[in-house]
Formats: sequence, structure tokens, C-alpha cells
Amino acid sequence: MKLILVRHGESEANFENYWTGWLDVDLTEKGIEQARSAGKKIKAADLLIDVAVESVLKRSIKTAKMILQEAEASFVPEYKTWRLNERHYGALVGKNKEIITENFGAEQVKKWRRGFDEIPPLTKNNHFDRRYDMLDPRLIPTGESLHMTLQRVIPLWQDQIAPNLLDGKTILVCGHGNSLRALVQFLENVPKDQVDRIDIPNATPMIYTFSSQLEITEKEIL
Repeated sequence: MKLILVRHGESEANFENYWTGWLDVDLTEKGIEQARSAGKKIKAADLLIDVAVESVLKRSIKTAKMILQEAEASFVPEYKTWRLNERHYGALVGKNKEIITENFGAEQVKKWRRGFDEIPPLTKNNHFDRRYDMLDPRLIPTGESLHMTLQRVIPLWQDQIAPNLLDGKTILVCGHGNSLRALVQFLENVPKDQVDRIDIPNATPMIYTFSSQLEITEKEIL
């Protein structure tokens, strides 16, 4: 009963230092190599992946596919869900982080990035493609706090991750910095005033082992 959490490899937005959120940006060459390295580490640790869960953003999807390939698990079922998307940064999406810091101050930017209940300025309009057509428009945010991100991630744990763990499966969850930060906060019961200390580096596998009662018995970072 193991859960493998991996943030996608370096994206173009990571490299160019702008707010990404639900923007569908690609991996850099470095990000591709990071993803392959993560897969090799998982294989070297003798972890046999049974199912993969990804967001609907290509930096997550591509990272997961490369991990599965390197871990010799390309054949396993893959489940894609918007619930694992990165936190929606509202009107900050696409804006350079350094410029935003100059305009609003480092303290406010820190709150937007790491605060649990801090909501960024909302966007007036989302410009999304058909991947979200099946969703109730009321589910699609125009900006999210980390708390709001957690609230949309919890049903993924309840409906997909936990049942697969209880079936004895090893699950790869390939997400984003904040969707995984929210999940770690939930799993480890981290107080909300300490959530800013949760670090989720690119393409670094975090392995959780669970008891039959879904209690964490071990955590390892590869």
C-alpha cells in the first residue's frame, strides 16, 4: 500500500518565472530529463506502479508517461483529472513573479504563494479549451487559495486514491506544486500556519507507505 507523489519536471513557466496555474505549459528539456530520472529512481527502488493519476495539464501528463516508461509500467491504467491541476492563481496567471513582487511587495506575494487562506486577485474570464467542457461551470474557479485547492483535491483522495490503496495497489500521483502541497497537508495533518514549510521540488518522488487503516507508517524521499 504505497503512494508515490511526484511534481512534474521543470516547466517553461518555472524556467521563465511566471505564474502558471491552469495554463497548459510544456516541460523544458531539463524537465524531461528530471522526469526520466524520477522514473529510474522508482525502478531502482523496486517499486511496481499499478495505476497512475495525473492532472489534465500536459506538464503532468508528460512527466507521468516518462516516469512510467522508465519504471517499466507504461501499461498501467492512467486516470486524468482536473482535481489534480495546479492551484488557480487568478489574475496573476501569466504574470512575471519578479514584476508582481515589485508592484505588490514581497510579503503580499509570499501570502499569495504560501498562505493557506489567501486568495489571489480573481480573473474576470477564463480562456480554457474543451478539456473542461464536461465540468459544471460552477466548479471552475477564477482564483484559489491553497485551502480551496485542498477542498477540490480531497474528493480525489476519497474516490480514487484511497480505494486503490485499500486494494493493495501502488499508486503514482503526478501533480503540481500546490495540488501536492495540499495533499501532503491533508495526509500529514500539517497545521495551516505551517503549510508554507511544505516543499515540493520538481520530479522528486515522495513515497508514503500506509497501514490497512490508511495510516502513514513510513515516508521516504528518493
